[in-house]
Amino acid sequence: MKTALITGATSGIGRATASVLAREGINLILCGRREERLIALKKELSKRVAVYTLCFDVREKDQVFEKITSLPDKFGKIDILINNAGNAHGLDPIQDGNIDDWDAMIDINVKGLLYVSKAIFPQMISKGGGHIINIGSTAGKEVYPNGNVYCASKYAVDALNQAMRIDLNKYGIKVGAVNPGLTKTEFSEVRFKGDSEKAKHVYEGYTPLRPEDIADIIRFVVTRPYHVNIADLIVMPTAQANSSIVHREK
Repeated sequence: MKTALITGATSGIGRATASVLAREGINLILCGRREERLIALKKELSKRVAVYTLCFDVREKDQVFEKITSLPDKFGKIDILINNAGNAHGLDPIQDGNIDDWDAMIDINVKGLLYVSKAIFPQMISKGGGHIINIGSTAGKEVYPNGNVYCASKYAVDALNQAMRIDLNKYGIKVGAVNPGLTKTEFSEVRFKGDSEKAKHVYEGYTPLRPEDIADIIRFVVTRPYHVNIADLIVMPTAQANSSIVHREK
């Protein structure tokens, strides 16, 4: 039976992916900052598979390595890593950007992904296999107005996805990315710092993707035969043509 470690597992795509993989019989290591949500999700999914939770912030390098190296033997062999934790803060032109927001996006979206991956590389290398899925974004394929640093952080994820695939190739490790477009999660609530009215308008007038849509794609990716690696996948709602064009019903 395989084991998957999912970052950002307490909401959105991460939570939906945990549920889908549990139905596939994949044991889970669920990571997140909100302990009460981790406990509730563990209780729910433990009916199907073995579940272990790690409460930490991917921005905190020492926490990342301490928590991952503390895993019990039963969960010590990680077959699938899903680098899902990420965020967006603010939607300002670059000249008006908040430096704290910039730091948060770079620390979580780029450095956090690197810290978690670095902690798991050795065991995948030693056993000569594994599967890493990096959750990117259409923002990592095309810059949009006022997206600046968020887009830059997701372009970095795109570059790291390619770099991992190259450097880990000789160890038999599969690496790929899933890049969602507009997906209705807590994403916009975080971006607009709790302004639910602004967040609501992002998803009005069309049908956005749901976390379950992306989770089902991740399930498909991780259940392909070993010789098949889905290296880079972009998915958008039908109403979205690119990062700037969305057909909204009037």
